[in-house]
Amino acid sequence: MEAYRKQPHPPIDILEGNVLDSRLPELCEFYEGLGCPFLSRHPAWLRVLQRGLHHRPVCLVAGEQTSAPLAAILPLCLVKSRLFGAFLVGLPYLNLGGPLGAATLSGHLIDGAADLADRWNVRYLELRHEEPVSHPALTVTVQSKVHMRLPLPESRDALWQSFSPKVRNQIRKAEKLGLQVHWGRHEQLGEFYRVFARNMRDLGTPVFPKALFGAILDEFPQAEIIVVRYHNRTLAGGLLLHGSGVTEIPSASSLRPWNWTNANMLLYWSALSRTIERGQQMFDFGRSTIDSPTYRFKKQWGAVPYPAHWQYYVRQGKVGEMRPDSPRFRALIQIWRRLPVWLTRWIGPWIVRGIP
Repeated sequence: MEAYRKQPHPPIDILEGNVLDSRLPELCEFYEGLGCPFLSRHPAWLRVLQRGLHHRPVCLVAGEQTSAPLAAILPLCLVKSRLFGAFLVGLPYLNLGGPLGAATLSGHLIDGAADLADRWNVRYLELRHEEPVSHPALTVTVQSKVHMRLPLPESRDALWQSFSPKVRNQIRKAEKLGLQVHWGRHEQLGEFYRVFARNMRDLGTPVFPKALFGAILDEFPQAEIIVVRYHNRTLAGGLLLHGSGVTEIPSASSLRPWNWTNANMLLYWSALSRTIERGQQMFDFGRSTIDSPTYRFKKQWGAVPYPAHWQYYVRQGKVGEMRPDSPRFRALIQIWRRLPVWLTRWIGPWIVRGIP
């Protein structure tokens, strides 16, 4: 595909390597000054993704004029492997991305990202926008998923009363069985990851490395882990990110053979209660395909869909070739489900590092 022809724009600085490391505190201060409610938009994710997934982080920054103070940023990661090729993503693992700051500079930053995509010869640039951005380089938009979010009342009681009788009964059953909820950080990581890795194997999906979650906990004191135990056996676990008004749960899993205990229901009820206790206004369940099982699961809690527009500057191939539901992966998914968990924990992180 012929490279996109960019228009003249104010100078953009491309920060990477030691320069990015030295200016990361400035980027974090800029983010905090914006009052963004989502912790997943924090620039420190660049360091997390470098440590946890070995991606190459880069951040495009711009001012309103030459030598002007920082006004907008665009954090990106180069995702590269021999198996899948190279991609420029804002940002992998997370649900949200794209330019942050002055909207008037968004187009200039995307120009810079498209230029970088050309220079690094990636297959495509992927920007995980919530609302669509009009830009001539972004010729493909995928809207197959939505963000499922729940605006929260002021009290646990009000939230409880909003649930259907079925949801309340499932939570009560878990409590009557004696399931116990535990909160922590690094000390709960092993328990959480054992459940997470088994569930990913059952889904036929390569698992993220344990080091990714360790890096998240190291970087963000606002992150914590919840686990649900039954007779000292961990049945469910999740990672929560508490931002400035919004709590996100980017990763959560439960053991399917133990679904009869309703451990997953108790996990989410406890997570929602925790979020209200912290004074948050919204709980973000993550993205789902409309009318899928996960969409219906989140909807039963009262979550409503918010738009997700993933936009692409495509240089090689097609966007859909890398989606998990692509026909090219169906046979591999079935094979993966039959592998022992220990093997998927060994080779899964190597594979998933190359998937945008």
